[in-house]
Amino acid sequence: MEKESILIKDAIILNPKPKAMESFKGDLLIENDKIAEITSSNQGSISKNNVDKIINAENKILMPGLINTHTHISMNLFRGLADDLELDEWLNNHIWPTEAGLNGEYCYIGAQLAIAEMIKSGTTTFNDMYFYMEDVAKAVEESGIRGCLSYGMIDFGDEEKREKEIKENIKLIKNCHNTADGRIKVLFGPHAPFTASKELLEKTREKARKYKVGIHIHMNETKKEIEDVKEATGKRPFEYLDEINFLDTDVIAAHGVWLSKEEIDIIKKRDVKLSHNPCSNMKLASGISPVYEMLKEKICIGIGTDGAASNNNLDIFEEMKFVSLLQKVNTLNPKALTSKETIQMATINGAKALNLDSKIGSLDVGKKADIILIDKNTINLTPTSDIISSNLVYAANGSNVNTTICNGKILMENNKLITLDENEIIKKANIAIEELKQL
Repeated sequence: MEKESILIKDAIILNPKPKAMESFKGDLLIENDKIAEITSSNQGSISKNNVDKIINAENKILMPGLINTHTHISMNLFRGLADDLELDEWLNNHIWPTEAGLNGEYCYIGAQLAIAEMIKSGTTTFNDMYFYMEDVAKAVEESGIRGCLSYGMIDFGDEEKREKEIKENIKLIKNCHNTADGRIKVLFGPHAPFTASKELLEKTREKARKYKVGIHIHMNETKKEIEDVKEATGKRPFEYLDEINFLDTDVIAAHGVWLSKEEIDIIKKRDVKLSHNPCSNMKLASGISPVYEMLKEKICIGIGTDGAASNNNLDIFEEMKFVSLLQKVNTLNPKALTSKETIQMATINGAKALNLDSKIGSLDVGKKADIILIDKNTINLTPTSDIISSNLVYAANGSNVNTTICNGKILMENNKLITLDENEIIKKANIAIEELKQL
């Protein structure tokens, strides 16, 4: 994909800043991989001279690409594989046995399937933990999306397995970190405190500092998980990790459903970032994360879908609606988590959670051109509220996304994928899951 300048004309620009939400009609100019200029209609138009491509964005909302802060994208192959089960039974009896048959090619196909879904529904950055991650990196590079990748390390106290897992994650860092024009970042991925030994967690902390990368981990997802950690360590999960000096500003913890006041205090003190996954938490009957309470404490929380095996899609627009409504019903407060605050979680908060807020998450000159256009001239977005964020959170879904741009490159235009062959991906994914079921 050659670099080009793109002028987006006459858009309704929605810009989620950390403390405010800007909206105005105007133009935006992309040069190479960055936002070069933003002008409101009141200030005049950006010149069309020497621009490679012009997009007429009349009746379209322009906003930053959405950020999915917790996924397992190769698990898109497992969509609908096992439903209506608790997490423990779901993992032990269905997911892990099927995962035993995975290889690099299957994970590559699953990643392609997920990336196509994310591009079509407006996600431009995702944070992933799984296996065969170099094959996932290949899919990221080819598609043009932005991905934060970690290898899911599990040792269950086995020293030989522990060393193998750490070497695998380090290999991923050495081979893939900052590749694909900087779109791929690599983190360490200890699975969870109940599947990773103390030695693995301590080694992860040491290596993360050495390689100057972040850490992606599952935390406090279910009551059973917390009881297992308490039985093994005598402490709740965040208290345990704090005691071994694991927690820092570079940690993004997925779920955070069952949290004590003391743990919330630890999260705030250590500036740990959280990824809230409401649909997966509801589907597995894990519980409701106290997101509204934590946001009041200025804790950084992004939005994740988890894998398609427990969601069952990667649509962050759909996830946003559940994020907001779940906090309202949990607190019995209709003002809890407004549509504006929810969009901030899906954009600038997600960027901050991944320590990428200097590059993505809002529309600022000099930031990466990760941008989506939403067609507001559709049945489900008509009429348009004066508060644009209202329709985007409470009425929109991923199918309303018309155009997706990442790193200054068009990945989808007028609902048609540019960098991926959708029909071929669907064909390969259907074959892959049938083969996996027979293993």
